[in-house]
Amino acid sequence: MQAPETYPNLDNEADLQLNEDGSLRHLLTLKGIDKALLTELLDDAERFIGPDGATAPHSHTLEGRTVANLFFEPSTRTRASFDLAGKRLGADVLNLDVNTSSRKKGESILDTIYTLQAMQVDIMVVRDAGPGVPAYIARHVNDHVSILNAGEADVSHPTQGLLDLLTIRQHKGGFENLTVAIVGDIRHSRVARSAAQGLHIMGVGELRLISPPPLAPSADEMPYAKIVDNLDDGLRDADVVMALRIQRERIGNLDGIPGIDEYFANYGISTERMRKAAPDAIVMHPGPMNRGIEIESILADSPASVITQQVTNGVAVRMAVLERVSKTMTTH
Repeated sequence: MQAPETYPNLDNEADLQLNEDGSLRHLLTLKGIDKALLTELLDDAERFIGPDGATAPHSHTLEGRTVANLFFEPSTRTRASFDLAGKRLGADVLNLDVNTSSRKKGESILDTIYTLQAMQVDIMVVRDAGPGVPAYIARHVNDHVSILNAGEADVSHPTQGLLDLLTIRQHKGGFENLTVAIVGDIRHSRVARSAAQGLHIMGVGELRLISPPPLAPSADEMPYAKIVDNLDDGLRDADVVMALRIQRERIGNLDGIPGIDEYFANYGISTERMRKAAPDAIVMHPGPMNRGIEIESILADSPASVITQQVTNGVAVRMAVLERVSKTMTTH
């Protein structure tokens, strides 16, 4: 039997992302990307958002390029938005599903990558349950190939972080004077990590991470954030509230993890609880939502909710990232 592959979670994965001239080649993490580049990506994404009911913005930027979506872990929103993003930019898009891939039959991840390179794939969008996979692939692809992280274990989800930043900026105008509260399973959430990294880079006023103690991050993991275990305290005067689901698929031992009723009673975001937040606070959720567990259904559909705008922004952000790395290809 073939030994399982290992993919080290490289501390210096951020060093792989930029070319010598500072242009973006891979997007593996938001860590290590400066505020100027993040701002440029958000500005680029704004160009791909049209008015409601209008034809979706299109471009020919990726005409002649091939994008392969390699989703070795289930996804709905991220996969669909990368698929749409590539097509709206004029690319040929290949969707590879774990259930039909040769990797499931024992083929190594690098053999899969080399096969796609031989088919002249230019950009590979990778989601995997294993930490370190996107960086591992980025270290082994040809110089003209770009790797985009579409969700890496509990480590990173950079395009989700970007779309969350874009949504906050649209509704709040900036970051410096904001208080942002992220509520839920922080310890196992790649969404929380990328959002926190991005908010820190953009200079958010205060970042609060609210969760039951068994689901809290370690104290030194995000030293720029305030770790809170009381929801009412964490929501007080918050401008932005993001709810997260419990990542049960990533938790080995559920001992000490609150049950559904206990969790909603103590950490569920509700209309009543939101009265602790700022009067004009917005409510976010990366999806999929468990209504009645981490968020009250009526609140998810309320005027304070920007959850559907997050979905819209997901396509725009992924178009911006695809466009950015494709421009790098034309100059290197």
